[in-house]
Amino acid sequence: MITVEKVNVPAIPLIRELAMKVWPQTYSSILTREQVDYMLEMIYSEASLQEQISEKGHQFVIAYDDKEPVAFASYSPLTEGDSRIFRLHKIYILPGQQGKGIGKKMLDDISADIIPLGAEILELNVNRYNPAKSFYEKIGFAVFREEDIDIGNGYFMNDYVMRKKL
Repeated sequence: MITVEKVNVPAIPLIRELAMKVWPQTYSSILTREQVDYMLEMIYSEASLQEQISEKGHQFVIAYDDKEPVAFASYSPLTEGDSRIFRLHKIYILPGQQGKGIGKKMLDDISADIIPLGAEILELNVNRYNPAKSFYEKIGFAVFREEDIDIGNGYFMNDYVMRKKL
């Protein structure tokens, strides 16, 4: 049975462990190993995760399949003080667990959490070459715009911004 649990700072080691298992496999065909390593350090260092949770107000969740952690996600209002649009900052599922409904369950739970807060739209970024784009489209997201984000060290994130009306 899939369960989704809200977590915070004490879960940072588990979030990091899951990220280190998911990221290299997810992005090895899209990004160079150097860019993957750079982004892992930038986004998933203990200090960065601490800042995301404690200072930026990102709510993390972990999905469990029969008590085994298999995925994580994070979200927050897009703009402080405006809860109409929420941003899904990340959602990652262990490669061997994909296709089992875990991502949909996580997004359903996140939606159930944010709708009572006034959320009308859920927004996310997905790499333009990431096959996950078709998953997002299947569950109701549509491309809102494209954006290229300079993340430093000569690297860019070439993304679609996708939105779903809640």
